Amino acid sequence: MELLRVVYRQYRWPFMMVMALSLASAALGIGLIAFINQRLIETPDLTLAVLPEFLGLLLLLMAVTLGSQLALTTLGHHFVFRLRGEFIKRLMDTDVERVDQLGSAALLAGLTSDVRNITIAFVRLPELVQGIILAIGSAAYLAWLSPKMLGVTTVWLVITIVGGYLLVARVYKHMAQLREIEDKLYNDYQSVIEGRKELALNRERAERVYEDTYTPHAAEYRNHIIRADTFHLSAVNWSNIMMLGAIGLVFYMANSLGWSDTNVAATFSLTLLFLRTPLLSAVGALPTLLSAQVAFNKLNKFQLAPYDAGFARSKEAGNWQQLEMRDVVFQYGDNSFSVGPLNLTIKRGELLFLIGGNGSGKSTLAMLLTGLYQPVSGAIYLDGKKIDTEMQDDYRKLFSAVFTDVWLFERLLGPQGKQANPELVSSWLDRLKMSNKLELENGTILNLKLSKGQRKRVALLLALAEERDIILLDEWAADQDPHFRREFYQVLLPLMQQMGKTVFAISHDDHYFIHADRLLEMRQGQLGELTGHEREQASRDAVARTGH
Repeated sequence: MELLRVVYRQYRWPFMMVMALSLASAALGIGLIAFINQRLIETPDLTLAVLPEFLGLLLLLMAVTLGSQLALTTLGHHFVFRLRGEFIKRLMDTDVERVDQLGSAALLAGLTSDVRNITIAFVRLPELVQGIILAIGSAAYLAWLSPKMLGVTTVWLVITIVGGYLLVARVYKHMAQLREIEDKLYNDYQSVIEGRKELALNRERAERVYEDTYTPHAAEYRNHIIRADTFHLSAVNWSNIMMLGAIGLVFYMANSLGWSDTNVAATFSLTLLFLRTPLLSAVGALPTLLSAQVAFNKLNKFQLAPYDAGFARSKEAGNWQQLEMRDVVFQYGDNSFSVGPLNLTIKRGELLFLIGGNGSGKSTLAMLLTGLYQPVSGAIYLDGKKIDTEMQDDYRKLFSAVFTDVWLFERLLGPQGKQANPELVSSWLDRLKMSNKLELENGTILNLKLSKGQRKRVALLLALAEERDIILLDEWAADQDPHFRREFYQVLLPLMQQMGKTVFAISHDDHYFIHADRLLEMRQGQLGELTGHEREQASRDAVARTGH
């Protein structure tokens, strides 16, 4: 399995030590059987000395077996810890465009279901390892007792294992399908949770979501899990009954065919009984390992950025004066919508408003401008210098942004990730009318249960605390009350300009367009600037201009 190969590559020496412990455990188990055969079956030792020796071997076997299992389980948990950490870091390093394509439901399923399945597999892995090692060691011991009987028993066990494998292969097939259905279920869960208000208002819609979307997916999951469990239980029972049949076969070969005496048959039976539980556990562990392999493959299919343990320390852009987009074109992966070619020049300290109808490309322009989306052609230039791939992190350091789908972080950070300026934070808390709403302790926000408008204000506070040159605001004022909306346009935006900020605001508030230095418009993926009469008309009725 690829999963085990990865574990071996990353933890080679610990893995080899664990295998050595497992071998020692198997050797002790076979040694205990040999002790029972020689001292208690073939030539019974009638002295009391045999009892402490037997109990000592038993305790030693218990200690070494437990130690090997714990060592392997601990190694597995270390690997899962590393796997989860690497996945999160790769997700952070992956282009936003790629993450948007994957969707939050699939990624959450990966971080929860897939990682959980891998964890469970490593908890069960000791059972499989112990079963395999004990089977090999026991075979060597039985070959020494009676090669002929071992040959027949081996054929019997091979039939048992092949039958179990064929059944388990069906388990794997259904496990793979289950993982695909889980993505659909996560989407359904997200719809129910995120759309809870709409579903509460419209019970007919709730019924359709439940009956037409969730229930078919849940039923499909139920059918596959039942089939997977059916084949799994069939594999366990097949192995169980065949192992009992092997004991009967051993006594038949010894007593009826005369291939050995009863003592050897008893030792064979004792060994098979000793192997029965580890082999059954190994067969039982296989589905979890197969499920883990499915999960591991699923994580790899996300095609995230390669793992890099460090966080790049980007450089400050310095005293830049002009930012340009030259013939920038962007196209979504499904070819459903394209933007551009876009040409835009932004001077340091400008206040720009961007208007446009829904679906005109405003948010895509914002993502391109901030460097979160990469153009398919054209480029961005800073003071005449082209921003290439190696300079992306440095370029992004120009921007702080408040997007429409705002997400709040608890910690206020200043430049270079240091503590935010307390005076700056305090002054803007007052200006944003949040001093009595927000609890701060050592630069950490203690309460984030706020209204949507208040959350936007906190997001702006977080952005300003970073003290970056350009502030991008995507429909920031849409969730504010009329009084504070006026305060935002007439007082806060000019104040940001006085602080030396370049402000790029996406807005539909036509009453306040007069406050912008320049007014831009997106229409069907094309960017233009409104001046003179066009700007006056847009200021009178932006909704009419954009066809809404």
